[in-house]
Formats: sequence, structure tokens, C-alpha cells
Amino acid sequence: MTGFGAADGLVGRSRVSVEVRTVNHRFFNPSIKLPGAFVRWEGDVRETLRRQITRGHVTLTARAHRDVTAASGVIDEARFAGYVAQLSALKARHDLGGALDLSTVLHLPDVIVSETDLSGADGTGDGGGDTGGAQLVAIVDEAVAALSTMRAAEGARLAQFLDDRLTLVDGALARIRARAPERVLLARDRLREAVRVLTDGVVVDGQRIAQEIALLADRLDVSEELDRFASHITAFRAALRDGAPDGIGKRLGFLVQEMLREANTTGSKANDAPILQEVVAIKEELERIREQVDNLE
Repeated sequence: MTGFGAADGLVGRSRVSVEVRTVNHRFFNPSIKLPGAFVRWEGDVRETLRRQITRGHVTLTARAHRDVTAASGVIDEARFAGYVAQLSALKARHDLGGALDLSTVLHLPDVIVSETDLSGADGTGDGGGDTGGAQLVAIVDEAVAALSTMRAAEGARLAQFLDDRLTLVDGALARIRARAPERVLLARDRLREAVRVLTDGVVVDGQRIAQEIALLADRLDVSEELDRFASHITAFRAALRDGAPDGIGKRLGFLVQEMLREANTTGSKANDAPILQEVVAIKEELERIREQVDNLE
């Protein structure tokens, strides 16, 4: 399902904003974009998304903004010297002209850092050290909570849509159930008339005709299919109403598949134009339901 959630907070001395968006997808398909300093926690972020979102194309974007209250900037001389050495070597190797000025080097990434960054040269500075990952995950959890609220509202609307479609299916099944006995009587009368025409006055064993009629009625009987169909609808509505901790999308998809199976069997057994028209209408509604169920979590 579609949704959007956002949250922000501190990771070390940086203020981080996180946005999470989802669009319809049958499977969990994450796309995570983190600042370079946070890439080491991508696995933790992916796992917290997986625990809370089972279906959907999920796009998470995190942006870091240096806290204005942080210590004043200083030059990381080791990084500065490294850049100068690399640029000088490239300049000589490729016979490039022009002077290598101070401004060029100072504008390269992470040359100017906070004093906290410099003191944490082992990686425990602005990123928050061992607690940075937990801080980032907490912000992600908050954004996902906002996303889930939006998705829940959409889910409620979608559940109503599905229930409306099932109501139409119920109506068609009721009309098939009413038509089925009449269909058997028509087939019986047609069989008797065919026998009368073919025998042309010859005496026919009435018991044998009765047996053939009984066999015909059994072949045309769709009551079992209709009963199973009704039980699938009941289970579908119960899943919509009660939900499940691990989601209901896959269960609903299975039930739709079973309902389609019963609809096809009913149509093939009935061999009756009015019933076939109802079956076509049922399959159209089931297709609409299936398209939405594939996106449900």
C-alpha cells in the first residue's frame, strides 16, 4: 500500500531527517539512501524496515544536517595532507597545468570538521559511536510509525472496497443457487423429450430413464461448489475483520484463488447460459479483488 512517514532527531551531533515512502508491490522491496557516514548502519535500518513492513516498494531517505551548536570547524590536517599528496601526484602523472590552491583543497569532503569529529578519528565522533546506529534506528522507527498510521487508514478504505465487491459476489451466488434446481428440471425435461423423439413410440424402460436423469442431476449439481465458495467468502471477511500479526495479504490471495477455482467449476458443470453470465460477473469482481489483495500487507 502507499504511504509516507517522516521523523527527525539527533545522531551524535548531527540532526538527521528520515523520510519513508511506500508504493504498491507484491513483495518487500527496500531502497535505502543514507549519508556516507551512516552507510555502516544500513543493515540495521533494512532489518527494522523488514520487521514492520512485509509488502511494498519502500524508499527510505536520510539526510544529515550539522548541528549549529556543534564546536567550531577545524582543519583535519591528516586528511588535508592526503588530498594534497593525491592531487599533486595526479597533476604530475597527467602533466596538468595550474596551481593547486588552498581553496580547492578546503572544499574537498571532510577537510573541515568539528573538533568532536577530529577527536573521534577512530569513527566515534560526529556519527555517535556505538550509540549512533541505535539513534538512527529510533528515528527510522518513528518515521515508520507515521507511515503505518497512513497505511492503516488506506487499508480501512481498501477493506470496505473489498467487502463491497464480495457483496456483489454474494448476490450472484444467490441467483445461481436459485437457478440451479430449475436448471436440473429443464435438463430432465429435455432428456425425456429427446428419448421420446428417438424411440418414436417404442416402449422404453422407465427405470433406466430414471437412472439417467439421476446421473444427469448429479453432474449438474453445483451445491458443493456454492457451499465451498460461501465458506471462502466467510473466511475472507473474517481475515479482513480480525487481521493477523504477520499480515493477511497472502491468506487473502489464496482465498481469492480458491474462489476462482469454484467459480470455474460451477460454470463448467452448470452448462447453462444464465448461470454462465453470473459466473462471468463473479470472475470480474474476483479479478478486481485480486488486483487489490496483491498490494495488501
